[in-house]
Amino acid sequence: MSVNTANRVYFELVEQFPLRPIRNERELDRAINMIDSLLDRRRLNNAEQDYLDVLTDLVEKYESEAHPIAPVGDAEILAHLLEARGLSQTALAEATGIVNSTLSAVLHGKRRLSREHIGRLAQFFHVSPTVFQFGNGSDSKE
Repeated sequence: MSVNTANRVYFELVEQFPLRPIRNERELDRAINMIDSLLDRRRLNNAEQDYLDVLTDLVEKYESEAHPIAPVGDAEILAHLLEARGLSQTALAEATGIVNSTLSAVLHGKRRLSREHIGRLAQFFHVSPTVFQFGNGSDSKE
């Protein structure tokens, strides 16, 4: 695709929905519709991908300010991961080497995960350690 063609494609998208801060729910709905229309395409060229990247950033910024999500603690995250995997607390303890009583204390909100525990759990569940970022506080080892 030539530079002129790419520029034309990009500016046609900007004409349909200008890239500027989203200020209300109506603009958010329009932005999401535009994102959906781009994602429905079989393949995006570079100009379309650039536009999509910027528009997605604008939507994320608006949503994080207008609809903030409260941080979730270790107990809620761990309970969700266990449920999603269909695992028992005992099976998780055996698989990660984290003492069952420690997992129980975390699940009951009486203890926070240590960095070592977070590392083991992140590796076991194949998630980023940052999943546990809001509940980390203790560095004790079990």
